[in-house]
This record gives sequence, structure tokens and C-alpha cells, in this order.
Amino acid sequence: MTELRQNSILRSFLKILPIFLLYLAVFNEFDANYMNLKYLSFNFAYILIFFWTLKKIDYFGYGLIFIAGVINDVVTGMPLGLSSFCYMLLCAASSYLRSITIKPNLIKDWFFFLVTISTVNSIYFMILSLIFLIEIDYVFLLINNFFTFLLFFFFYFIFNFYFEKFMARSDV
Repeated sequence: MTELRQNSILRSFLKILPIFLLYLAVFNEFDANYMNLKYLSFNFAYILIFFWTLKKIDYFGYGLIFIAGVINDVVTGMPLGLSSFCYMLLCAASSYLRSITIKPNLIKDWFFFLVTISTVNSIYFMILSLIFLIEIDYVFLLINNFFTFLLFFFFYFIFNFYFEKFMARSDV
């Protein structure tokens, strides 16, 4: 572990790894449709943004998240700035939760995440439907919310382990 603290290049890479994963997620627009599963989809960018802005915003800047949203809109062909708006709503919700929470609790964070992604996705799809007249598949919306909600629990443990192992100690 002392080698990790002394190696500034590796430590710098480990600090930017979450933001690298965010950009990889928005450039790739990953979902399970690559495996030919019709309705298995989740929003990995939402999980990343919510966890890292909740845990330690210093590693995720709001400007970088906004730019990731613009890139996501370009890749998916959606109206420019809509994903950025949704990402900023996620940031605001996680910032609110971080400010009112005295002792973090996974279950409360998890259910707050469900409310947050449901609200953000509803706003996103209402804007697409009402303003841009894009047809919405509501089954896809519900399944995407459900799998994003479930996978947050799984990724919470992975990201929390990563944070405590590599990032929390490097601040000292």
C-alpha cells in the first residue's frame, strides 16, 4: 500500500477512474441490448453520478458531468442538453441527500435513488414526449428504472470498496 501512495501516476489514475468510467458509459451508451435481451436495460451513468456525487463530489466535477450529458445526447441523438439537465438533477438530489444525512445508510440511499431516478426519468420522458413529440415506450421506462435500481445496490458495494481501498486513504 505504501507503493501506491508513492506512485503518483497510479494514484492520479485511480482518482480519475470513476470519471473515465462515466465517459466510457456515455460514449458507449451501454445497455444489455448487445446481448439480444429485449427489455434488459439500465442506466450505468445514473448509478455512477449518484454514487460519486453522494460519496465525494471532489472526484466528480459538475462541469465534467454536464459535458458527459452533452456527449450522451450527441451519441444517442437526443435534444442537446437534455441529458445534462437530468444529470444535474441527479447531482442536486444526491447533494441534498448528502447535506441532510448524518450517518449514511445503504438502504435509505438505495430507496432515495429509486425516487430520484424515477423522477428524473419521468421528467426526461415528459420533455421528450410533450415538447419534442418523441414516442415513449413506458414498459422500457419501467424496466430501465427497475434494473437501474437493483444494480445500484450491487455497484454500491463495488464503488464503496474502491473508494475506501484507493481513494479515501490517498487523501490522508
